[in-house]
Amino acid sequence: MSKSPLYRTWDSDSQKQEAYTLTADAIEAYDGVQNSVAYGRRSSYIDVEPNRSVRTGFLREDYDNFRPGESVSNKQKKIIKMSMQAYDRVGIIRNVIDLMSDFASQGLTLVHPNRTIEKFYRKWFIQVGGIDRSERFLNYLYRCGNVIVKRRTAKLNHKKEQELKRSGGADLEITDLKVPRREIPWTYDFLNPLAVDVQDYGSQVIGKPQFTLNLSKYTSESLISSSTTNKTIFKTLPLDLQQRIASGDRTIPLDMDKVGFYHYKKDDWLLWANPMIYAILDDIMMLEKMKLADLAALDGAISNVRLWTVGDLDHKIIPTKAAINKLRDILASNVGGGTMDLVWGPELKFSESQSQVYKFLGAEKYQPVLTSIYAGLGIPPTLTGANTSGGYTNNYVSLKTLIERLEYGREILAQFWRHEIELIRKAMGFRFPAEIHFDSIILSDEAAEKQLLIQLADRDIISNETLLERFRELPGIERIRVRREERERTNDMGSPKKAGPYHNPQHKEDIAKIALTKDVMDTEEYLEKFGLPPAERDGGVVEPVSPNKESDYDPEEPNGRPKFSRDTKKRKEKRVLPRSGNATTVTLWALDAQAKISEVLSPIALAHFNKKNARSLNKSEVDQLEYLKMCVLIGMTPYMEITPELVKRLLDNETKPSDEFNSIVIAKKESFVSTNGKQPNISEMKYIYASTFADMQDFYQ
Repeated sequence: MSKSPLYRTWDSDSQKQEAYTLTADAIEAYDGVQNSVAYGRRSSYIDVEPNRSVRTGFLREDYDNFRPGESVSNKQKKIIKMSMQAYDRVGIIRNVIDLMSDFASQGLTLVHPNRTIEKFYRKWFIQVGGIDRSERFLNYLYRCGNVIVKRRTAKLNHKKEQELKRSGGADLEITDLKVPRREIPWTYDFLNPLAVDVQDYGSQVIGKPQFTLNLSKYTSESLISSSTTNKTIFKTLPLDLQQRIASGDRTIPLDMDKVGFYHYKKDDWLLWANPMIYAILDDIMMLEKMKLADLAALDGAISNVRLWTVGDLDHKIIPTKAAINKLRDILASNVGGGTMDLVWGPELKFSESQSQVYKFLGAEKYQPVLTSIYAGLGIPPTLTGANTSGGYTNNYVSLKTLIERLEYGREILAQFWRHEIELIRKAMGFRFPAEIHFDSIILSDEAAEKQLLIQLADRDIISNETLLERFRELPGIERIRVRREERERTNDMGSPKKAGPYHNPQHKEDIAKIALTKDVMDTEEYLEKFGLPPAERDGGVVEPVSPNKESDYDPEEPNGRPKFSRDTKKRKEKRVLPRSGNATTVTLWALDAQAKISEVLSPIALAHFNKKNARSLNKSEVDQLEYLKMCVLIGMTPYMEITPELVKRLLDNETKPSDEFNSIVIAKKESFVSTNGKQPNISEMKYIYASTFADMQDFYQ
């Protein structure tokens, strides 16, 4: 078998031409060991005119045409979808959105001037998961730019109503307003904006758009299956919804009275708001491409390029196809590990090129892209640590942008909760709605802020309850704890007293010191407790002045009635009725009798005046009722058994107080006014009637 030579040589030009002709087929063998193949395509404007070409233009549209997976759509639903995907896949976006939603919803509470109603609102807020719903609301607002919340109401039964009343106070009264009675929001569900479409675009033009919820194929099939397998749960759905599902209709009209739409900086001419992430989608794609480039570079991070040169044209040696194939077979048979021994002639040369991929895998190339992403989200470079330079003005403006974006989200959230609180107010009949309160967004020294709050509380500018709430403590619990500790310090004499700039631990000692100087305390007895000798004056012990000891002090103008003065008018004769030991017992019986009479007459009087309770009676009606009770009392004798029949009989007899009874009542009333400086109330008048009734009984006996 003949073998073809590996090389050809020449001595003259004719032999050189012959060598090149015979080795022309060797050109096909010049190829590397292929591992991958890449293909590309490009359009150009070469030779548009004779001997004239135009450089090819390259715009963003050209780039998107060849890479549709990296293009940013101009349709709003696709924009929202891409923004949601960026939140799910890009860690920076997710962390920033979560941080903004957590920060903006921090410290959300409901406040009301009436403490009992405030407890009711706060318990309802806990029941509906207000903190979680607020955080999700802001998360969807910053992520999707559109929030669709569906309200589900609950009809309160009597038991649940009484439970909420006990938690909120006894002064809650439900009134029948436009809102259905006792029907309050109970659960909130957020709908996916991608699954909601406008039913008629014409309704959008007139400002009353109607929306529908598009069920997925899987959800629709599941509901249809549940209509046969689980009929109990399926029948809980509204009747029109059951009919639509049974007929295979996957579009569900939304009840606009129970669905709220909220948007992030939406243009009036758009149906949906563009998400905040939309402005940085290009930067996010650039970041992802750079990560893919790093992954591709890491695959070949340890690869080298080796160049094998066969033949030497300077020495007139050219290889044939057989020589090239033989070298390729030897190289291909090497497994790539260890040392390869190769025996060859002087016409073989070898060179190696090592890749410097470490220069490409640096973090510097990511910095401009990350800065653009953070800037688009409103995060200043000073908070990310990417840029430590810049003046105070630039940092302040960047920080102000973030705070204003958080405040805007809070305002949208407050708008949502105000509407729900108004529904609660109408359903429960409250006079004023609850107010929404947030913590202050302060990105500064927290210790300085808390110190300022303490100083405001010391100056009575804010309440102690507000101060405890800012410190994340429960005012009711802390009030009980403070009282308990105060009782322990008071009862336990061995416990240390509270000391500080607002508390004097030696309060009793200071009072004793003042008392000693005023000679109102036994100096010798007090000082003996401390082992100290009493002070001596003129060789004797200073004796305290007895309060009963007569003094030589004689005031120049003593108070009281002048001596030897006569009355200018005749005094009113005081009538003193004899009182026996039984008068006190009769007085107590009369007080109890008035209570029993009130139990009989009050319902009758309320029915007569057409009032619901005693509080709704006016002053004239109350005076009539009290006079009627007194008339019934004076017609009785002590220790009688009080029954409704007896009260009715006394009313029929039309008993009235005598003039003597009225005069005694007037005298006692005047004595009460002169002693207490005020008019007696209803309870005190009942005692006056009872004591007068006892005096009259004692007098006639």
